[in-house]
Amino acid sequence: MTTPNPETNGPVVAPEERTWAPPAEQSPVSPVFDELTRQRTKEIVARYPQSRSALLPLLHLVQSVEGHVSQDGIRYCAEALELTTAEVAAVATFYTMYKRTPCGEHLVSVCTNTLCAALGGDDIYARLKAKLGVGHEETAGEPGTPGSITLEHAECLAACDLAPVLQVNYEFFDNQTVRSAEDLVDALQRGEKPHPTRGAPLTDLRTVSLELAGIFPDLERSVEGPSTAVETMRGAALAAERGWTAPGMPDSPPAFPVLEEKR
Repeated sequence: MTTPNPETNGPVVAPEERTWAPPAEQSPVSPVFDELTRQRTKEIVARYPQSRSALLPLLHLVQSVEGHVSQDGIRYCAEALELTTAEVAAVATFYTMYKRTPCGEHLVSVCTNTLCAALGGDDIYARLKAKLGVGHEETAGEPGTPGSITLEHAECLAACDLAPVLQVNYEFFDNQTVRSAEDLVDALQRGEKPHPTRGAPLTDLRTVSLELAGIFPDLERSVEGPSTAVETMRGAALAAERGWTAPGMPDSPPAFPVLEEKR
């Protein structure tokens, strides 16, 4: 027996019963992380007694693939290490080496901390901003394409004895001037790779990110070049020439002075 519908005077028909089934679970990870990346992920994770300790190199690995750390990259690391995306995002947004927007072929970091700034770092950064038409962590050119440059002002790059300095993909270019910095950027945009003052031959940001992950496609090339400068080693050289030595550690530590008891 059917019940009349008061609105149409027709019968009320019960809806067809359906059984709800949850959708098939799918990995949220972007297909950009291919089998080679997954194999490298396993190699990196295997180096650590606790898998979560591999998070920093895995973020560098993701950046070597994407040119930055995307939301897909954060989910990939979380899935690989059995962490929450919140835990991974907290790390990715804390360290400035992990870029959250697509970067250029090269990352140019200009030191604008106190000594570099006073000796010309601020002028260098201002000129490169105007020349490239970009600001902090912005890219001139299509991200990832040859000659594209991401510019940033950086905190102390630990080269005060060679100030002002800048880095390209974390390799040092010391004793810079506005003119030499402009010439360097021009060369990068032409597709050239000038040799850094110290460190390995210049490559690109993605290759450096892969090396920071602990994967070295060409280890011999990666360790080429001097790692120190004459200015940096001058104190040690003088000490050796003049026979200066630091006092040795005492056999037992000195006694602490007696302090008044706090009331």
